[in-house]
Amino acid sequence: MTMTLVAPTVAGYEASADLASLLVRTAQDDALSVSAETLRLSCKCAHCTRARFDGRFPKAFPGIAITDIGDLGYGLNISFSDGHNRGIYPKSYLLNLAGQ
Repeated sequence: MTMTLVAPTVAGYEASADLASLLVRTAQDDALSVSAETLRLSCKCAHCTRARFDGRFPKAFPGIAITDIGDLGYGLNISFSDGHNRGIYPKSYLLNLAGQ
């Protein structure tokens, strides 16, 4: 008997009603959630990478909210209430952040 493993894929997403989390639905119909703060802390854009390198990246983003989500196909461009809008989150990275 052969068992085929299927990696979870993102089928849908939306910001939570309070904008404090990204709600993700997988093609396997799992409902996952990633906090806006986790997303903001996990941004890998050049600006955030440089700020980490220079020791200027904040350790927390209390009260941060998701203000916009753009779908790029392979990932999401998420904008935040602090004005940051450079982060692109590949869908596989989002699933990792959500513990999948």
